[in-house]
Amino acid sequence: MKSVTHPESHMMSYGYKPELSEGAIKPPVFQTSTFVFKTAEEGKSYFEIAYGIRQKEQDEELGLIYSRINNPNLEILENRLCLWEKAEDCAVFESGMSAISTVLLEFLKPGDLLLYSMPTYGGTDHFITHFLKKVAVEAIGFTPDQSKEEIIELVQSTGKADRLALVYIETPANPTNALVDIEMCKEICSHFEGKRDHIYLAVDNTYMGPIWSNPLQFGADLVLYSATKYIGGHSDLIAGAVLGNAEVMTRVKVLRTFLGNMPSPHTCWLLLRSLETLKVRMEQQARNTKYVADFLAQHPAVSKLYYLGALDPASRAHEIHQRQYTSSGAMIAFEIDGGEEEAFQFLNNLNLIKLAVSLGSTESLAQHPASMTHIGLSQDLKDRIGITEGLVRLSIGVENHEDLIADISYAFSKVQQKVAYI
Repeated sequence: MKSVTHPESHMMSYGYKPELSEGAIKPPVFQTSTFVFKTAEEGKSYFEIAYGIRQKEQDEELGLIYSRINNPNLEILENRLCLWEKAEDCAVFESGMSAISTVLLEFLKPGDLLLYSMPTYGGTDHFITHFLKKVAVEAIGFTPDQSKEEIIELVQSTGKADRLALVYIETPANPTNALVDIEMCKEICSHFEGKRDHIYLAVDNTYMGPIWSNPLQFGADLVLYSATKYIGGHSDLIAGAVLGNAEVMTRVKVLRTFLGNMPSPHTCWLLLRSLETLKVRMEQQARNTKYVADFLAQHPAVSKLYYLGALDPASRAHEIHQRQYTSSGAMIAFEIDGGEEEAFQFLNNLNLIKLAVSLGSTESLAQHPASMTHIGLSQDLKDRIGITEGLVRLSIGVENHEDLIADISYAFSKVQQKVAYI
């Protein structure tokens, strides 16, 4: 029999042995807090690996210890996620922010310098600009329009280039779909590595992964997800994920053990269910998004469209898109003529599309970044990165595209009526 080569074909069975679970075709929920060791020596061996005291030997597996450390549902899930990324290891978390904060805490220490891309998710920005500042980590942000030379100069201007420890990027960026060149960022890491052993590159790939982009292939050390989004995809769970090579993931998993921020067995079970339809869901969402974007591009009330399928072919962003991604994705942002009042009027008149934060789910969602997910950003930063009062973000789901367009058209008509009436 020909070997299975496509990840989507593995999502129903990889890493699970039915004979160990009474022949059940799907993994049961292993709702247990602890696991029985065969011998005391076995328990000691497992803990040595879990606590990072020694590395696993070739073909050695970390046995089951305690569900704060590992659990069959967690391990099967992590094994399957590795297939999409071609990663050596994966750690799943109870939320996207717990994944992000764990990475930042593990790879940064007081006195270090963090270089990060802007815009980024509001929660990430808050953690960087508020919490890390409290623990004496300095952070400096750059925008996607800056060149490698400009970013290098930006780092050097801090006087702490020798303290650069981590480059953290979110691409495409939330909410504007701005693209950051992963390979360029790796080159920036290499430029400053003469001053210290290794500068790590972490990429938040929530908007495009793991189907449409694999940052590890472009030089990233770590790839992060809010698994709540496409990976979960049904608005019924909260989770996060980090993937990378064995060395970095050992560090991430050891810290996760002591922070205790791994997901429950039931959440892992739900994620395993979702992985089975991940590719077909995301492909349908991308198809729908193309129809919606084409409609928005021609609508007189839309002054600017942020969609990867509408990039100027002569632009740097288009070149990055062609090289780094295999799809235009399922996220759109657009500027509505006017400001907050018109944006709110539009949002309040949607019916099929739900007014809610989050993204990547089967249902379409709409929100107002300036007053919702990115409300914590300073006005100067909002102005700099294009988060205006008229910006609306759409996450397109799996509904029929004609119904989505009709819903959007109706909401626009209410805005136009209001403006005409005034």
